[in-house]
Amino acid sequence: MHFTIQREALLKPLQLVAGVVERRQTLPVLSNVLLVVEGQQLSLTGTDLEVELVGRVQLEEPAEPGEITVPARKLMDICKSLPNDALIDIKVDEQNKLLVKAGRSKFTLSTLPANDFPTVEEGPGSLTCSLEQSRLRRLIERTSFAMAQQDVRYYLNGMLLEVSEGIIRAVATDGHRLAMCSMKADIGQPDRHQVIVPRKGILELARLLTEPDGNVSIVLGQHHIRATTGEFTFTSKLVDGKFPDYERVLPKGGDKLVLGDRQALREAFSRTAILSNEKYRGIRLQLANGQLKIQANNPEQEEAEEEVGVDYNGGSLEIGFNVSYLLDVLGVMTTEQVRLILSDSNSSALVQESDNDDSAYVVMPMRL
Repeated sequence: MHFTIQREALLKPLQLVAGVVERRQTLPVLSNVLLVVEGQQLSLTGTDLEVELVGRVQLEEPAEPGEITVPARKLMDICKSLPNDALIDIKVDEQNKLLVKAGRSKFTLSTLPANDFPTVEEGPGSLTCSLEQSRLRRLIERTSFAMAQQDVRYYLNGMLLEVSEGIIRAVATDGHRLAMCSMKADIGQPDRHQVIVPRKGILELARLLTEPDGNVSIVLGQHHIRATTGEFTFTSKLVDGKFPDYERVLPKGGDKLVLGDRQALREAFSRTAILSNEKYRGIRLQLANGQLKIQANNPEQEEAEEEVGVDYNGGSLEIGFNVSYLLDVLGVMTTEQVRLILSDSNSSALVQESDNDDSAYVVMPMRL
């Protein structure tokens, strides 16, 4: 194997692929990246057995074909440290070492054979669709913050993707809050099809969606999801489990409708949060005609109080929330006005953008 490549052309896919590779590995080959040269194309593959990412680069100069695996992090660090305009010459020598040359710099890296490198098993794809990258990214960004981290209910450590006729929906919950976003998509799938993509898979997928005008092709199989853009193919195992019925979680029949300025609420919550209990992050909302009072206190007997004018005429209500959850929701919204729908102090709140029903957020109350 022998090829030359500009530093920039190699660094971008290498950084994304190395992001999948775990630092601490039981199998040495899993901390490596697989390099394959075929014709005028170089492909780079990284995997942790759950998630696999393949990046493709067109080579400008003729190359000698071949395949080998090398330590991902070391190769990336070498590329990063070279000058921006460096031309890198990479080849495998007789001792099966990888020689990397650029200008006056020369590096020799250890390798492992390519046939030791595991590939993610391919199952038959049962559903294929094509989406704009910017829209899929929006779907992920609006919901991924609500995914659980290391929850024993392993099916919560990921995101539900649900496809039904003409609609793709993302849902994430950690048991205390739920985020849901839907978008229209050109999918002729009459039955509901649900998969749970693990947390790491979702975060890696979002990193790939960098071309707003580009498309991404999605294949949902029985055990895998695969996403392909012009330069990358991403595959992730699915979480085997039953996601909670999110429709039962959505609050019904809330009679207290509050309309408020998103930025004003966000700033007031942020200031109040400074003096909330560091562990529980609780704040108290007091709702009365035309105004919302926000209070927080902590074990050091410190207190914060804010008042925000809102559009509300209904009965008074006092309810507690984890302020971080409210701030997360307001942080992903984009409209000027938001609406809160509440019923009583023991029921979850439904938060939505005022003129837009494609996203919905549910936040459970706290006892204060």
